[in-house]
Amino acid sequence: MQALEALTRDARALAQGEPVQLSAPETEVARQLQICNACRYCEGFCAVFPAMTRRLEFGKADIHFLANLCHNCGACLHACQYAPPHEFAINVPQAMATVRGQTYADYAWPPALGKLYQRNGLTLSVALAAGLALFLLMAVALKGSLWPSDLGGNFYKLFPHNLLVSLFAPVFLFVVFALGMGVARFWRDVTPATSGAPLNLPATTEATGNALRLKYLDGGHGDGCHNEDDAYTLSRRRFHHFTFYGFLLCFAATSVATVYHYVFGWVAPYELPSLPKLLGVVGGVSLLIGTAGLWHLNRRRHPLHGDAAQKPMDLGFIALLFLTSATGLALWLLRGTPALAITLCLHLGAVMALFATLPYGKFAHGVFRTASLLRFAVEKRQPNPVGLGAD
Repeated sequence: MQALEALTRDARALAQGEPVQLSAPETEVARQLQICNACRYCEGFCAVFPAMTRRLEFGKADIHFLANLCHNCGACLHACQYAPPHEFAINVPQAMATVRGQTYADYAWPPALGKLYQRNGLTLSVALAAGLALFLLMAVALKGSLWPSDLGGNFYKLFPHNLLVSLFAPVFLFVVFALGMGVARFWRDVTPATSGAPLNLPATTEATGNALRLKYLDGGHGDGCHNEDDAYTLSRRRFHHFTFYGFLLCFAATSVATVYHYVFGWVAPYELPSLPKLLGVVGGVSLLIGTAGLWHLNRRRHPLHGDAAQKPMDLGFIALLFLTSATGLALWLLRGTPALAITLCLHLGAVMALFATLPYGKFAHGVFRTASLLRFAVEKRQPNPVGLGAD
């Protein structure tokens, strides 16, 4: 029955003009999962392994689903008796990471920009932020002074509110649309491979909880995952939480400020203890802690735990988040000084660079992983197609 469904999916893909052949990284994932399916020692570690046991073979959509379901915690690598230097060379985290990066490019919208995932590295991210900040500094210098003392803490005297909206609103809408188009196509491809059942409330509730808690960064047993050695650690999970919730709080601060401005007519800048300022400060500090911790862990991570080719993209995203939060907090602290103009340009440059790279950088992993968690929560509630009593 499952083989027939796989053939049907391949026939549908072929009819749509899509290749059904597996790439070299996808073939390697399929090879390793066939061995894992026979062993099943890691069955209780994370969502990947119970999802794997529901399959006898692994087509392209199955591999894409499982690769994005993997949280790259490394627990299975350290538990595996067939890991390198064994001749089977089983390294599920690394194999999944390679395919995961491939899916970001494959599902990018528009498709022509998929190659940006391979070029979106640390140097490019920082250079883009610096270039945009320099452009803004030149604009301010041509208009007046880079060290003004007559702004009264009001940055709208440098860049009017409507100008900032006209710059950032189109980019934000494009980011939402591009990511939405990519994940919608991913969803259409993996849905038939994950039982085909529609999304329901219990599955949505469970998957949302797992995503918000980063459940599968606990190693499957609550002690954490691995980083540079065999020791369990919850550091990655904790720093991810600082980063994720810091980002959400900063976004919430901007959203509340937008309501203040357009609904109540309360114009920025806002002071403590206003809600936008509280959310922004707490979120900014949380982002600083989270990104600094993730940078440290990423630099020390064992090379077998991931795809080395994606490391520049990872570090570039971390750096932009750090710069955004650091310059944002500096802007708040220096707003009443002549350093306002320079600090504002640095902050806007970092924010612009972050927005511009969001659809084609590490941010995508959260979107695709959430979609995979939703499909896993749906699939697990269906009868096992290869279990006892299956067709």
